[in-house]
Amino acid sequence: MRFVMGLALAGAALLAACGSSETPRQAPCPRITLLREGADLTRFRPGAGQDLSVMSYDARITGFDARCDFTDRGRNVAVDITPRFEVERGPASGGVPADLPWFVAVSDAEDTRILDQADYTARAVFPANVSRGNVPGERVRLTIPNSDGRNAANFNVRISFRLTPEELAYNRRRGAR
Repeated sequence: MRFVMGLALAGAALLAACGSSETPRQAPCPRITLLREGADLTRFRPGAGQDLSVMSYDARITGFDARCDFTDRGRNVAVDITPRFEVERGPASGGVPADLPWFVAVSDAEDTRILDQADYTARAVFPANVSRGNVPGERVRLTIPNSDGRNAANFNVRISFRLTPEELAYNRRRGAR
């Protein structure tokens, strides 16, 4: 019995010695930011102006979680992003869920060209007697090149609400919160 136990311990020690002493490299993440003018979304009842009494909901992108991992033997980096939203129901909501249109855009290292863009919608449902809540967005996976002289850390990723021209003008008048 002792011989079998000793053999098992020796085998475990041998397997441990086979492991590499190198720590794995951390995948380089692109620069991920929220667009300042697109981080807020205030929707009003259509055709009713922009008074707080006719506000359907007010939402903010409060942040995001991101993770970057190598794929394709280091030639690409998979970037998983999950935005976080805070939503407040307005007096004109009528109990309807708030649909929050948002997007993710990837631009080149110089930030002069949009290389890819995708639209999403998060839905905020308010239980009775609740007017404010936090809503996680959908997890988005981007694949960024990390070879041929390109480094994934040099790309830019932007997260924003998809705003109408009127909503963008409202944000600009109000200023950043």
